[in-house]
Amino acid sequence: MKRRDLLIAPPALAALTFAVGARAQIGGAPVRILVGAPAGGSTDTLARSLAVSMGPALGRNVIVENRPGAGGNIAADAVAKAAPDGNTLLMSFTSHAINATLYPSLPFDPVKDFTALTCVATSPSILVAHPSVAAKDVRELIALAKAKPGQLNFAIGAVGSSLHMAGEEFKMQSGVDIVNIPYKGTAPAVQDLLAGQVQLMFAAVGNVKAHIQAGKLKALGVTTAKRLPAFPDVPAIAEALPGYESSAWFGLFGPARLPADVARRLGDAARQALQQPDMRKRLETEGAIPVGNSPEQFAAFVQSEIPRWAKVVKFSGAKPE
Repeated sequence: MKRRDLLIAPPALAALTFAVGARAQIGGAPVRILVGAPAGGSTDTLARSLAVSMGPALGRNVIVENRPGAGGNIAADAVAKAAPDGNTLLMSFTSHAINATLYPSLPFDPVKDFTALTCVATSPSILVAHPSVAAKDVRELIALAKAKPGQLNFAIGAVGSSLHMAGEEFKMQSGVDIVNIPYKGTAPAVQDLLAGQVQLMFAAVGNVKAHIQAGKLKALGVTTAKRLPAFPDVPAIAEALPGYESSAWFGLFGPARLPADVARRLGDAARQALQQPDMRKRLETEGAIPVGNSPEQFAAFVQSEIPRWAKVVKFSGAKPE
């Protein structure tokens, strides 16, 4: 099964409705969604948007609690050890699968210690370059990098992130030598790219779209299997590197052993939220694509992501910060 097939939401979700029983309260306390990233980032923003929309469906207050650190592992560990009562959830991201290899040991099993509820969204990224780089597309970049091994560089917002691994996968498949320049966050990396201090970067579409439109950055290729509607003239990297595909994902989990009826109510509330026009608009503003697939699809997807990223992590030689 192809990676994107594991993310496709069933058509029936578009007409998702709820009986009164599905709106029944799961408990009296607010539902907490733990986020292993600082406030203001993509994961946090998506979690807060989801919380607002899930609350009415559950008849509960849904709040977001940030527990950043260790690439999302601090928040994940807290949810893995939480009571399976539906009161504590995790909004995680691609690093949930990457960390299984990146970290020598984890205090939890990224599959067995969680109940997969739904993939909330995916976020495609785009390979951008400072205008001074003498390449207008991926084919020209590969030729340039091979002619000048070790002389080009990638800005990296965070070691071990999905965007870091997108670059490593690019290097692995193309056979080029491009040097990584790590930063403490996406914002300073983008600023140095704009200033010409670094040359290349894989970035979330929402973080660089305005700069591309203003002509301050060149878009060389998108990481999705096909071209993006927002950038119809920008080739997919897969057009030059067949099989290349890399998008960040964001998903909702509960602890393991979550009762089936509780898991169903929580998952249904999240999927209903993703059908609401205002929620979809907020996702589009972030450059994200809503998913809302079934628990079975999402669980299978997470399992498939771990060995997929293990190959890239081992190739990169990356170590946790």
